[in-house]
Amino acid sequence: MKKVLNLIAGLLVLYIPVTGQTLLSTDGNLSMTFSLTDNGTPRYSLDYKSKPAVRPSSLGFKLKKGGDLKDGFEIVSVDTASVDTTWRPVWGEEAEIRDNHREMLVNLRQKSTNRLMSVRFRLFDDGLGFRYEFPMQKKLSYFVITDELTEFAMAGDHEAYWIPADYDTQEYEYTRSRLSDIASLADSVTGPTYIWVDRPSDKAVQTSLQMKTDDGLYINIHEAALVDYPCMHLELDDTNLVFKSLLTPDPAGDMAYMQTDCVTPWRTVIVSDDARDILASRITLNLNEPCKIEDTSWIKTCKYIGIWWEMINRKSKWSYTNDLPNIHLDKVDYNKVNPHGQHGATTDKVKRYIDFAAEHGFDGVLVEGWNTGWEDWSNKMKDEVFDFVTPYPDFNLPEIRDYAKSKGVKMIMHHETSSSVRNYERRMDEAYKFMKDNGYDAVKSGYVGKIIPAGSNHFSQWLVNHYLYAVKKAADYKIMVNAHEAVRPTGLCRTWPNLIGNESARGSEYQAFGGSKPSHTTILPFTRLIGGPMDYTPGLFENNISKYNPKNKSWVNTTLTNQLSLYVTMSSPLQMAADLPETYEQFMDAFQFIKDVALDWDKSYYLEAEPMEYLTVARKAKGEDKWFVGGTNGAERRVSDVSFGFLPAGKYKATIYRDGKDAHYRTNPQSYIIEEKIVTPKSRIKIPEAPGGGYAISIVPAK
Repeated sequence: MKKVLNLIAGLLVLYIPVTGQTLLSTDGNLSMTFSLTDNGTPRYSLDYKSKPAVRPSSLGFKLKKGGDLKDGFEIVSVDTASVDTTWRPVWGEEAEIRDNHREMLVNLRQKSTNRLMSVRFRLFDDGLGFRYEFPMQKKLSYFVITDELTEFAMAGDHEAYWIPADYDTQEYEYTRSRLSDIASLADSVTGPTYIWVDRPSDKAVQTSLQMKTDDGLYINIHEAALVDYPCMHLELDDTNLVFKSLLTPDPAGDMAYMQTDCVTPWRTVIVSDDARDILASRITLNLNEPCKIEDTSWIKTCKYIGIWWEMINRKSKWSYTNDLPNIHLDKVDYNKVNPHGQHGATTDKVKRYIDFAAEHGFDGVLVEGWNTGWEDWSNKMKDEVFDFVTPYPDFNLPEIRDYAKSKGVKMIMHHETSSSVRNYERRMDEAYKFMKDNGYDAVKSGYVGKIIPAGSNHFSQWLVNHYLYAVKKAADYKIMVNAHEAVRPTGLCRTWPNLIGNESARGSEYQAFGGSKPSHTTILPFTRLIGGPMDYTPGLFENNISKYNPKNKSWVNTTLTNQLSLYVTMSSPLQMAADLPETYEQFMDAFQFIKDVALDWDKSYYLEAEPMEYLTVARKAKGEDKWFVGGTNGAERRVSDVSFGFLPAGKYKATIYRDGKDAHYRTNPQSYIIEEKIVTPKSRIKIPEAPGGGYAISIVPAK
């Protein structure tokens, strides 16, 4: 590891009356300035190539007791440093990540109360991260935050790609509009129909928020290292075009309970005049702590199939019987009830999936609905719903366990908590031990429904702590976690790489709930994936959901080769082939790409990008002479211009999976062409992309 650390001394002067402190990025393109107003309010600003990215914006907090931390400050000292290191993630888009930044730590004292607060800024070549720090002190020991006053003042009425703020879900369609139009469009946004939706304001949006200015700057606001603190949203003053931090409250309306010495999560602003730089930014990961798992050899990437999509489209069910009006787990005997005959997780069906996984080289099989309790599980405010260890009568766990082992396939556990968090925590050790005893090394957890205890939100401080507790506890058992409905990722997968996936956005399941826009997967890499990989569950080859369930008239709004592209453009160490085996057997030539594509990478190259329109990404498989390219297109027909300059010298065979001439996500989604070409680093190929279309390329050295 290369490391350069340069501490600049001589700045520790008590109570220096400084009007402004400026920090420059190493390439000189970004400039951050910290200052105090006349009344002692801390503020910062950020410029990119002399253009304002963030106008002067205030910092501070409202507290429940003892007076606010928003003005009356003076600068005690300023420490600066520069850091240039490299580190190697356990898995990810690159085998090695550079952390090159300049730092400014501004130590403040509130004169009237003698309370201390610091703001630490880290300026990278592609953006800014800053957080608040509170040292141990008698004047501020325990305190309750009722509002965070951090601002992000915009320099114009930018185009924004946004979903509305919600304390309980991120499963919305993205809207593209001017900032000033957010409030008027809020009610028209397509979102979930869940009863636990909790939207605080028509003027508030979620992070990661992607914007584009009229003069071509791309600005992205998010947070990093969300630990022991509520999730941040952004509330817009649409008159002055200023965003303010909007935290997720607890049932009492308070935001965060703090004990010094402590820090907040980082607030991040990624800026560039090239959209590809937003995708390539590693700020979120770099602002998280290094890996805390000493031996990571058990953490593996995973390509899987599963008994899931047939329940999502309602071809089959999670539940076992219709006989019972409600369930008491300690009283019901499922051997004495009549099965309804539509249960998905049966022994014979699971063995069919295991056979398919083994035949085609998949690592794992996920099974949902294997455990008792699904007849009475959602939106009941019921504490004890699942015990996470008891299978239904038609799911022979020992037989399935042994059969999977004989085929070299790992089973993936499913824990739906129904948002009864207390129930999950008190049963967690037993559940994880049960997994290890039966050969399960990974779990998909879920948090559907209103949080129990009542009044809590999915993204409050207490729930944020729970999600991380589950990941840490899983690490004790050498278990990998894929958390659905949990808080959106903020780069914690660097610190805890057994967190191999999250949902935390509108996933492909919504293609069976009425569909998502063709442009949906062209914005997620700019927003949701800024914080970490997503278990998006791609690979849907059958567009007409009524072929599975005549009562479901939904439609998958992409072409078949668009689905292939997602395995590259939406990189994840956990990737599902989400459709049914019998569907894949009709398209085995196209299915070959899903079998071949890598999950872990040495290097990633961002070739084309425009938010909510298109992106093209090339990646080199870790430790192999194999490259994969994905081009994901939005709603408009276009031609992608692919340069192969990322390849080393030599000749290569490129297998191209692309839209057919007449392909269209709605009228002809399964029209595709597979062709082979010899390419070199000097090659350039133009590839037509259909509306809702895309392409995928696998590349190996030519023989």
